[in-house]
Amino acid sequence: MRDRGTKELTTQATIQWIEQAAQAGSQIVCLQELFATCYPCQAEDHAMFDLAESIPGPTTDAMSQVAKRLGIVIVVPLFERRTAGVYHNSVAVLDADGTIAGVYRKMHIPDDPLYYEKFYFTPGDAARRDGSVPTDRANGFNVIQTRFAKLGVGICWDQWYPEAARLFALAGAEILLYPTAIGWIDEEKDEFGAGQLDAWMTSMRAHAIANGIFVGAPNRIGNEGRVQFWGNSFIVSPRGEMMERGDDQTEQILTADCQLAEIDVVRTHWPFLRDRRIDAYSDLTRRWIGD
Repeated sequence: MRDRGTKELTTQATIQWIEQAAQAGSQIVCLQELFATCYPCQAEDHAMFDLAESIPGPTTDAMSQVAKRLGIVIVVPLFERRTAGVYHNSVAVLDADGTIAGVYRKMHIPDDPLYYEKFYFTPGDAARRDGSVPTDRANGFNVIQTRFAKLGVGICWDQWYPEAARLFALAGAEILLYPTAIGWIDEEKDEFGAGQLDAWMTSMRAHAIANGIFVGAPNRIGNEGRVQFWGNSFIVSPRGEMMERGDDQTEQILTADCQLAEIDVVRTHWPFLRDRRIDAYSDLTRRWIGD
C-alpha cells in the first residue's frame, strides 16, 4: 500500500484491503512496516513522536475488531510508545479471536541516509506483553502461536540477518514474515537500484532455503520525500521458489497457499538443520574473530 496522508484514512483503506483478502480466503494477513502512517524516519524530527501509540491502543483495538469479525490473523506493524521516552518499531499479532497473540519489537535498528531509525526506536528485547522477561530466552526472536500457524515476525532491517531467521526457525516458526519499508533514494536509483532490489530479495529467499520455511515480505509503495518505496512484495516457498510477487507501483493483495506439511518434506530432503555443527558455532557471539 501507499500512505494516505493521515492515520485515519490509511487505516480505513487498509481495513478495506483486509476484507478483500479475507473474502478471497486468506487466513493470515500481514501489513507493511509502520503501516498506519508515513515512514517517519527521513529526518530527526521530534514532532514525529506524536505518531506513536501504545499496544494495545486505538489502532490495535480497531484491527482486533476486524480480526475477530473476519476470523483471521492480522499482523499489525506500528510505531509503539512503550512508555515515556521509550519507543519501538513494533508488530502486534492479532489472533483470529481478536486477542493479541504476541508483540515483536524490531531488534536491528538501522541508521542510513533517510532511514534515521536510531533517533526514534529502542531495540527490541525478550519482554512479554506484560513486561516480564522469560528466564529461558536471551533474545527477542520469539515465535508467536496463532490459530493458523506459528509465526516468526521480523521487521525490515531484521531481514538481512541470517542469525535472526535461524533463531525464529529453531524456535518453531512455520512462516517467517518481514513487514518492510524499503526503497530507492532518488540520486542512487539509476546506479544502484537494480542491485539493491535483487540483494533484498535474494537475502530473504536464502533464509527460506537455509531454514526450510515459508517467507513473506510486504513492502510499501509510493513516493515519500526523497524515497520511492519499491514494493515488489513477495512470498516464497521453503525451497526459495517465488510463489507470488508484486510490482513497484500497484497496491496489491498477494496470496499463497502455504501448506505447512511441506516444511517437513523440504527439511528431510535438504537436512540443513540436522547437519548443523552446534558444537562449533560459539564464536558467532563475538563481534569479530580476527584480533
